[in-house]
Amino acid sequence: MIRKWIRTIKCGFKRCEEENDIDMKQAEEIIKKGAILIDVRSPQEYKEGHLDGAICIPTYEIEMQIQDEVPNKEEKIVLYCDSGIRSKKAQKKLEKIGYINVYNLYK
Repeated sequence: MIRKWIRTIKCGFKRCEEENDIDMKQAEEIIKKGAILIDVRSPQEYKEGHLDGAICIPTYEIEMQIQDEVPNKEEKIVLYCDSGIRSKKAQKKLEKIGYINVYNLYK
């Protein structure tokens, strides 16, 4: 609890990079090595444009659909959205259910 509070103060009450937040260059390297790229935006946003090779699993459905798409909880997964906020939420949900190699594309 205290660590989280200190982190909030250090970040100036704004979003800042956390553990397993990666930039586009790092994401490209992880994806080249076989990571699964997941767009956590809505299906409509996905249809309007998405990164090559990404599959769409909206944040609000990630816990229900992830087992069908990524049954191996040790598989490397890169999540993204527009700002990194929804993908961070999805990352925390996946970690809570046992996925151990989940990265958030931080923009």
